[in-house]
Amino acid sequence: MNPENKINLVDTDPAKGLNQSEVESRLKQYGYNEVLGKKTGSFLLFIKKFWGLSAWMLELIVILSWFLHRYLDAYIVLALLLFNAIIGFIQEHNASNAVEALKQRLQINVKLLRDGIWKTLAARDLVPGDIIRIRIGDFVPADVKIIQGEIKIDQSALTGESLEIDEKPGENIFSGSIVTKGEATGMVTVTGANTKYGKTIELVKAAGPKSHIEEIISKVVKWLLIIVGTLLVIALIASYFKGVNMLEILPLMLVLLLGAIPVALTAMFTVCMALGSKEVVQQGVLITRLNAPDDAASMDILCVDKTGTLTINKLSIAKLDAAKDFTEDDVLRFGALASQEANHDSIDMAFIDAAKQKDILKYYVQKTFTPFDPQNRKTEAEIKKDNEEFKVMKGSFNVIAQVCALDQKSTADWGLKIDEFGKEGYRTLAVARANLNDKPQFVGLVALHDPPRADSKKLINELRKLGISVNMLTGDALPIALEIAKEVDIGDAIILASALQKTDKGDVVELLEKSNGVAEVYPKDKYDIVKAYQAKGHIVGMTGDGVNDAPALKQAEVGIAVRSATDVAKGAASIVLTEEGLVNILSPIKVGRMMFERINTWILNKIARTILKTCFVVVAFLILGKYVISASAMLLMIFMTDFVKISLATDNVKGSEKPAKWNINGLAKIGVVVGLLMTLESFGILFIGLDRFRLNADGEALSTFCFEILLFFAIFSIIIVREKGHFWQSNPSKTLLLLLIGDFILGVLLSTFGFLGFKPIPLSQTLIVFAYTAIFSFVINDIIKVLLFKKWPTETT
Repeated sequence: MNPENKINLVDTDPAKGLNQSEVESRLKQYGYNEVLGKKTGSFLLFIKKFWGLSAWMLELIVILSWFLHRYLDAYIVLALLLFNAIIGFIQEHNASNAVEALKQRLQINVKLLRDGIWKTLAARDLVPGDIIRIRIGDFVPADVKIIQGEIKIDQSALTGESLEIDEKPGENIFSGSIVTKGEATGMVTVTGANTKYGKTIELVKAAGPKSHIEEIISKVVKWLLIIVGTLLVIALIASYFKGVNMLEILPLMLVLLLGAIPVALTAMFTVCMALGSKEVVQQGVLITRLNAPDDAASMDILCVDKTGTLTINKLSIAKLDAAKDFTEDDVLRFGALASQEANHDSIDMAFIDAAKQKDILKYYVQKTFTPFDPQNRKTEAEIKKDNEEFKVMKGSFNVIAQVCALDQKSTADWGLKIDEFGKEGYRTLAVARANLNDKPQFVGLVALHDPPRADSKKLINELRKLGISVNMLTGDALPIALEIAKEVDIGDAIILASALQKTDKGDVVELLEKSNGVAEVYPKDKYDIVKAYQAKGHIVGMTGDGVNDAPALKQAEVGIAVRSATDVAKGAASIVLTEEGLVNILSPIKVGRMMFERINTWILNKIARTILKTCFVVVAFLILGKYVISASAMLLMIFMTDFVKISLATDNVKGSEKPAKWNINGLAKIGVVVGLLMTLESFGILFIGLDRFRLNADGEALSTFCFEILLFFAIFSIIIVREKGHFWQSNPSKTLLLLLIGDFILGVLLSTFGFLGFKPIPLSQTLIVFAYTAIFSFVINDIIKVLLFKKWPTETT
């Protein structure tokens, strides 16, 4: 249906908006303002789990085992393939639900008029006929016809055209456009699937860049494949010269190669990220991508806004100073008339609330209103009272003084008063009035007070303890910035943005690193400051709330949108705070650093265990002339331990007190040494089995015995490497501990009773293997691991 036809269906009083009964009726008629996306079916998602490198290798092993008439091996591998697919499907489904839940909490809100009261509701609740208010930085949440005001919009996301478009009363704007200048009141004409472009633009985008964690793991896996591949080539060449049937050993070769591939990697990361994200959500933080806490873990510089972040963002009129021929009531009245209540702007509301308390706005009608613009730094309105019409404006003193053409002495005198207000931590605005076509008259100054939050000082100190430098960026004058910085204990080394512009490009970062903040900052300055820090190798966090903060939020590794942020700012950020202030930013930092430690443990254990499995099998073949473990036993052991490692995502770890930095070289060195150490120890118990238990004559029993060696070392290695100190210095999570115990019990049952094709061995042999692997793991390996961590640190600061 055409929007022009649709508008004829609605009948709304622009002064009162719809009432509740009308809203309910139209919801039934038109539905919610949303378009339900087309989702991939669950069956297709499940089938995709059988496609990919790991799945192909397992499927090839099934085919080869069947071809070689090793049917039991084929059934076991097929069962493991199905189990892997089911677990992966369940984890992906749960992660998808978690992301959808985040999207619901991050949907666009809109200011609308109902029952004569301006409210803030979710854009989903809009119906045709609703009266809404849109301003700079807002997404247009439905197709709207402008009633009052003039705006510029960017609809490049819809049409691909980059030029801004001017829109005036009577014109239609479409869902998904972005308001880039001005503000307006409009009537919703079309919602949901009936909008011109077929959908409501949502704030959260599911797509995102590849996590750098995954890139690091990919490098480790490629390195492991090279090592394993080299060892397997050696084994194949030796097998050929020994006359071994190549088809017979091919399944085992594939299994060993599979051991270097992180079968459970996707599930482990998904669980780790989802649990971390769920934890921060419970603490008042929403994220727009699952790996956002990981970025926060590495952050070492945080650039923070003053207003609404360090302060309570609740402005009140502190003092009034009237010019000659005007009263303090005049200053307050004209300042309030140059404000707009529908916007809920904190400065405008401070003027309006104070004026209403004094009841000094009767009989004044605001005909037009020009909102604040970062370029001209003032608001302006045309006012009518009876037969009198005039203009009022409020804004930066420098701008108003220039408009009023104040002489040098008057400018200096008023400047002294502003400095006095600034020393008290007050923000000062100037007010002017003008008859139509006349030069504006300077009416006076208004001192606004936005006190620091009670927890700001504690927050700054907490961030410092976490190794993060805090730099305050504010558009306020230097005296105000200094006062607030001292109160919240940021420091008194505050510089002017103009000082950065006068500094050589190569020296800007050094000046920033020596400062505690920058005053008189424009939005473009924030972007430049973030880039300057990054050029020096810093990982930068940036807080913001306005559309003009979006470039800096997007440029920063950790973009943080505060609760009152515009939709554009939230869209550019990776973290959205749902409570006032910044104190909740501590949560993703701490959770991110714990995630970092869990990933470290996973990488280290993967390297060590891959070295153990491959070296043990290949070297044993070179020494004994035969493979000491079957393909199905090795594969079962890989799956048992890999899926237990998923629970590392729940492990109790202590995050670093400094920003997390990856050092893969140190991690790889420790993993290789631990893996080789376990390999040597494994041969000790293997030769005990060959010598004492006569296993050399029974290949099937030898395979079961070697299965236990590799399984027990794998289980104990997880407990050992999860702690940089001695293993007893922290307890594993209940989930991890229970799964490890479950793995152990399953392994003993398989070995003792001969389930799944295993030949049973005496329980006494199992106990000997258990005691041997436990003593070497918890004594020798633990001591050497501690020494290795001291020699090769796995993170740098």
